[in-house]
Amino acid sequence: MEGDDCEFRYGDGTNEAQDNDFPTVERSRLQEMLSLLGLEMYQVQKLSLQDSLQISFDSMKNWAPQVPKDLPWNFLRKLQALNADARNTTMVLDVLPDARPVEKESQMEEEIIYWDPADDLAADIYSFSELPTPDTPVNPLDLLCALLISSDSFLQQEIVLKMALCQFALPLVLPDSENHYHTFLLWAMRGIVRTWWSQPPRGVGSFREDSVVLSRAPAFAFVRMDVSSNSKSQLLNAVLSPGHRQWDCFWHRDLNLGTNAREISDGLVEISWFFPSGREDLDIFPEPVTFLNLRGDIGSHWLQFKLLTEISSAVFILTDNISKKEYKLLYSMKESTTKYYFILSPYRGKRNTNLRFLNKLIPVLKIDHSHVLVKVSSTDSDSFVKRIRAIVGNVLRAPCRRVSVEDMAHAARKLGLKVDEDCEECQKAKDRMERITRKIKDSDAYRRDELRLQGDPWRKAAQVEKEFCQLQWAVDPPEKHRAELRRRLLELRMQQNSHDPSSGVQEFISGISSPSLSEKQYFLRWMEWGLARVAQPRLRQPPETLLTLRPKHGGATDLGELLWPEPLGVEHFLREMGQFYEAESCLVEAGRLPAGQRRFAHFPGLASELLLTGLPLELIDGSTLSMPIRWVTGLLKELHVRLERRSRLVVLSALGVPGTGKSTLLNTMFGLRFATGKSCSPRGAFMQLITVAEGFSQDLGCDHILVIDSGGLIGGALTSAGDRFELEASLATLLMGLSNVTVISLAETKDIPAAILHAFLRLEKTGHMPNYQFVYQNLHDVSVPGPRPRDKRQLLDPPGDLSRAAAQMEKQSDGFRALAGLAFCDPEKQHIWHIPGLWHGAPPMAAVSLAYSEAIFELKRCLLENIRNGLSNQNKNIQQLIELVRRL
Repeated sequence: MEGDDCEFRYGDGTNEAQDNDFPTVERSRLQEMLSLLGLEMYQVQKLSLQDSLQISFDSMKNWAPQVPKDLPWNFLRKLQALNADARNTTMVLDVLPDARPVEKESQMEEEIIYWDPADDLAADIYSFSELPTPDTPVNPLDLLCALLISSDSFLQQEIVLKMALCQFALPLVLPDSENHYHTFLLWAMRGIVRTWWSQPPRGVGSFREDSVVLSRAPAFAFVRMDVSSNSKSQLLNAVLSPGHRQWDCFWHRDLNLGTNAREISDGLVEISWFFPSGREDLDIFPEPVTFLNLRGDIGSHWLQFKLLTEISSAVFILTDNISKKEYKLLYSMKESTTKYYFILSPYRGKRNTNLRFLNKLIPVLKIDHSHVLVKVSSTDSDSFVKRIRAIVGNVLRAPCRRVSVEDMAHAARKLGLKVDEDCEECQKAKDRMERITRKIKDSDAYRRDELRLQGDPWRKAAQVEKEFCQLQWAVDPPEKHRAELRRRLLELRMQQNSHDPSSGVQEFISGISSPSLSEKQYFLRWMEWGLARVAQPRLRQPPETLLTLRPKHGGATDLGELLWPEPLGVEHFLREMGQFYEAESCLVEAGRLPAGQRRFAHFPGLASELLLTGLPLELIDGSTLSMPIRWVTGLLKELHVRLERRSRLVVLSALGVPGTGKSTLLNTMFGLRFATGKSCSPRGAFMQLITVAEGFSQDLGCDHILVIDSGGLIGGALTSAGDRFELEASLATLLMGLSNVTVISLAETKDIPAAILHAFLRLEKTGHMPNYQFVYQNLHDVSVPGPRPRDKRQLLDPPGDLSRAAAQMEKQSDGFRALAGLAFCDPEKQHIWHIPGLWHGAPPMAAVSLAYSEAIFELKRCLLENIRNGLSNQNKNIQQLIELVRRL
């Protein structure tokens, strides 16, 4: 608790107790907590991200934890679904009628304990050392710390990223209650990117998008000294929350289980941010502001407090009592340039003593009486919060220290804290990334000069292969034309094969060829962030200003033109590898190159290993809107070899117009990593593999689920003719034809893209109809109700002219039918879903809506139930999928 006397703490070397037994009790506390939560087994071989994403029996149940060992998995499952209740550690226990809850001393920061000198000190001390039992609720902060300690770097990163999306305060310094070797979580923060608008409201150049690790902002720390009857966390939540809608960013005593004993999380430093929306009526501050919160007393966690004083523009110290010991601690900060503010409750403490020591501290800390605030039970809370905000605003207006998380990590290193990013594998991967990215001055020029097999050579080859494929379905194709296409294709492939991989591509191949799985994963993450940093400035614009593809006057569209500026990404390096493999394979097939002279035959194996580690791989090339068939089938063959007996697949695809939230839906449902948002998304279709737990695979009927995100392939144009529409329809047919289950993501009740309707008509002829789920996503207002049952039929009934045009293109003699009848969709059988709005509140400070999270979980449960009941058509193994890819 924040109210425990530092005299009786077992902290960072400031403990004055002389009994040698006390450190032993403290050292065992972490191990006892890990044992209680069932995490002991993950101390050597850490829990991985892939472990946490496996589909199991629990994936289909909205179960409540019954014993402490359920809590880590319940937290991970809810956090993956962005559920606002993820931090709730309530357990459903079978309690006997005469059972009574066990009462114990609270250690939470918000609980107030006053020591009576007449009490038996030994009894009080041992009550603090009491460890949780299976029927004692676990404090949520203890659960978080135990889980982070038991997780590898990539699961830690995922946990922190999901917590950021939920607007939870994030762990910045992870305490080690056994060895006092605390860890600064820099790597875990790397993946968080935030957007904001500076004032004036949404003016030109006011939009910003940046990593929270790299962007600099003033920092304000809130700490407790000795005991405090005021809650730091509640105060911080009030300061961060606009209007009267308080969001519980920091866990506090008035929340469920907020007063349960904290056993291992004292010394935790949390971080959160305020980001402006550009709206003066909502913005508390005109610029981003960082807030830091130290759990526990500063006397017991002096190292963390020292760090906060070095990185903060101002430190708010909450206390009821200033004793001689606390005075000495603060006196040692006399050289600090940080501003200090005291928040006191004098009626709870020793008022005269406080005043005496404050008068001594005023010249030492260079403060005046305006830096001392008094808050008692009669103080108006709203007025007090406004006063805190005014102090922060005054500091912002004056010259003040601005720091990034990277700057904080540098200060932590100087103080002797461990930084998670400093491990050898991570640094080697970073160095390799920098050798690649330092050569990228201009993304377009780099693609042209270093990724030479893409662009015109691949676009021309793809066009020839499309023409050749169309000839195969012709009734009597002219042999001369076929020979000419073969000749042109071979010329293009020989031209590609004459090149060697550039130095950047060779460096990339070396990075993903590392025998160390961790180094390989570090490298891929570094590449994603490194390439994002060199992205063209035109990509850092508000989403509404991005380029869109317009049909030309004749109705046709230039297929070489981009829907939006495509950022340089990892997929471009993998595309280049794919083209080297395609060109070489084509020449071997034609007898122009002996198989023994192949140089790139191992490339699909490298790519399949990336798919197994959770990286989304490109299925349909976003630059040419075509599938590199040899590369994809080669990759799937290698996947089949690596999976051996566990190669039964269900293919789940999601189609829809960009901006309808389909990638976010898939990521929330399964914990995937598909790119979201037009400003950062590649245009191709991507696939990612999910493993089904061995104990559940027999029941579910498959060993893995291959999830395909259509990305930006479906433009949603209403035109019924032209190359663009035909191409979109063909790609939609391909993706739906490969699938056992297809999710159609819609933004409006009649927003069914023409290309998808066209694909329905084509697939009906083949007899292959996957299980369809139509998802209507409310992209704006969380309060808008879902379609009423009678409206659901209308949702699947596209405009007559659009349906008629699609039927005419397929030359159907019976005209057209409503899509509802075509897809065998019965509105009463839950084929149609209404998903509430993603955000609760106004971004960028909005949290994910609980209703959104719960609706996504119900959709996931239904999809898995359909798969288990065989409603998703016949499941396939990988070899059958390869044949289907070739046929389609």
